[in-house]
Amino acid sequence: MTRQSRDAGEVLVRVGGVVFGVGTLATVVTFVPFLFHLQRLPSIAYGLSMLMPAGLLLALVGLFTTARAESRRRRAAREAAASS
Repeated sequence: MTRQSRDAGEVLVRVGGVVFGVGTLATVVTFVPFLFHLQRLPSIAYGLSMLMPAGLLLALVGLFTTARAESRRRRAAREAAASS
């Protein structure tokens, strides 16, 4: 395992992607009754649709976290090279 794959930001991006996928699936499932004039789903199904933006937010936070960590690593390497 490399150092980057263990970063907290990378984990957040992966978890965010999974949560986004589940939310997308729930959103598609909630639209099916409207398209085929079926009985409405319980409210929990519509609540699960809110996982889509939550997953997007998690992934974005992970991207920013990874970018900040990479910036810190580059700065530390640059300072170490300058002090040598």
